[in-house]
Amino acid sequence: MSGATSLRLPGADGALRTYTMGEPRAWTRPSAPFTSRVAFAAAHVVADPLGENRPGAPAVVDWEHTLAFRRHLWSYGLGVAEAMDTAQRGMGLDWAATQELIRRSAAEARAAGGRIAAGAGTDQLTAPASGLDAVAAAYEEQLEVVEGAGAQVILMASRQLAAVASGPDDYRKVYDRLLAQASSPVILHWLGPMFDPALASYWGDDDVNVAADHVVALIEDHAAKVDGIKVSLLDASFEEALRPRLPAGVRLYTGDDYNYPSLIRGSSDALLGIFAAIAPAASAALQALDRGDLSAYDDAFAPTVPLARQVFGEPTYYYKAGIAFLAWLSGLQPGFVMVGGLQSARSLPHLVRTFELADAAGLFPDPPLAAARMSSLLATSGVA
Repeated sequence: MSGATSLRLPGADGALRTYTMGEPRAWTRPSAPFTSRVAFAAAHVVADPLGENRPGAPAVVDWEHTLAFRRHLWSYGLGVAEAMDTAQRGMGLDWAATQELIRRSAAEARAAGGRIAAGAGTDQLTAPASGLDAVAAAYEEQLEVVEGAGAQVILMASRQLAAVASGPDDYRKVYDRLLAQASSPVILHWLGPMFDPALASYWGDDDVNVAADHVVALIEDHAAKVDGIKVSLLDASFEEALRPRLPAGVRLYTGDDYNYPSLIRGSSDALLGIFAAIAPAASAALQALDRGDLSAYDDAFAPTVPLARQVFGEPTYYYKAGIAFLAWLSGLQPGFVMVGGLQSARSLPHLVRTFELADAAGLFPDPPLAAARMSSLLATSGVA
């Protein structure tokens, strides 16, 4: 290929070989909002490379590039799901930085005309909660911050609630109280233990089918206050069975970063961390869906699935490193550093394979830049 970009990459056996990058795909930004689906990308935060972003330290955020990344997502027609686990809630992003993030991003959304929803949780409780009232009060504090900023509320799954709840009735007490106070419809959040082991048995039962009965009953009793529920269990058949059980008008937002093309095609809306990494392709797929062109839909999404499965490979909760890595390679942030030092969470071979799969999907807008940055990481890591 004339003018192709090449670099030396280690293979599975550790031996270096020449890798020639493909050409970036020409991705078209939408001229109008999507009509067939609502789609949010859960955005990460860009760490300040000169900040004391070590494990256990307060987060120091590069606000310029963090907000620029959100403008990038809005430019492709995606909504921003702010201050979610993708932004390292509970894994480096403390509550003080979270509040500032929500307020800054909501103001940026108003200026850009972009859609934004933000997570309200209980992670300001740094010690175990004393009981359900303490958990509910923590939620209420965060609910006030999100609503006060002008963002839609996402009621995040709570580690603290999971720790103190003795069964489904305890979940119901807390969520009944919160939904009664919400000023507009919220998005509920069901995050599986593969994303956060502390959330096992959420909604009060180990059996997800029994747990689904509890959450459906909750939604039925508060349908006017529930916009939808984000389900991140990486179980496509479970999600397909749950979707028709929801009351009319309540959305199922897929959070399945393995099976999103078929689930979105099947009528799930989307709230996905992988959309932060594949925004141009996700936008192209949704534009195609709007015009009924399923061939173009598949063409845009299919090459991204191997990448998503790589980024979200076990242990799944470290996927955040892949999101930041791809943003760096794409020129959307100046360095591959993360709050809490989480850039160390993935191995070099994992990142090399992530690079190759993103290239195969045509996602690098500037291949020479991506190659130079990948080569610098290899050299820094001792691979010459």
